Amino acid sequence: MSRAGRPRSGHARRAAGGALGAVAALTLAGCGVRGTTVPVDAGGAPSRVSCEVEEAGAGEHGPDRTAATVYLVCGGALVPVDRPVPRTAGTEPLRAARALLDELRRPPSAPEEEAGFASAVPEDLSVTGARPGDPAGTLRLSVPPDALPSFALAQLACTFGDVPALGHPRAAVLGGPDDTEPPHRYACTAAVRAHPDAGRETVEKTPVVP
Repeated sequence: MSRAGRPRSGHARRAAGGALGAVAALTLAGCGVRGTTVPVDAGGAPSRVSCEVEEAGAGEHGPDRTAATVYLVCGGALVPVDRPVPRTAGTEPLRAARALLDELRRPPSAPEEEAGFASAVPEDLSVTGARPGDPAGTLRLSVPPDALPSFALAQLACTFGDVPALGHPRAAVLGGPDDTEPPHRYACTAAVRAHPDAGRETVEKTPVVP
């Protein structure tokens, strides 16, 4: 696995403008992300990270924004982080999913990056709602879920699994852009949160009856 397949940080993205193309190539190739002590390709020797950031204050949220939980990669594990999102994002499942995906695609803030956080979710990934015949709460991704790096798939399963409106606690029902394979339920277990780099087999995948 090349260094480009690791979860990205804001610094790494600024330092190497071609990283997005590498991530996209890995996505299309269905390549998983293997283990790494510090999931940031910052060069030099790994350093100890805190994996802690201060919660955003009410002023940062503002009257039109509220806190939502997304799962980022830090120290080789998934760690929940609060991000301010539009208050209207919680009114409809697909709108909520898109707001959370926006946050997963966004580079870590300076405090998050300093604390060791990164994201493996491709910047060009998009999501649409269920099609006729799909199980309730299905989200259709622009690439097949199993083609995503294992870090990214784990981030999506855990982040979407925290959205009550989607109706699948600690899991996400995900499908791809076509009907070659039906949607499956991807569970966010303790093993997934602790070892998102262990391969897609760690993210429990089960069929879902519509």
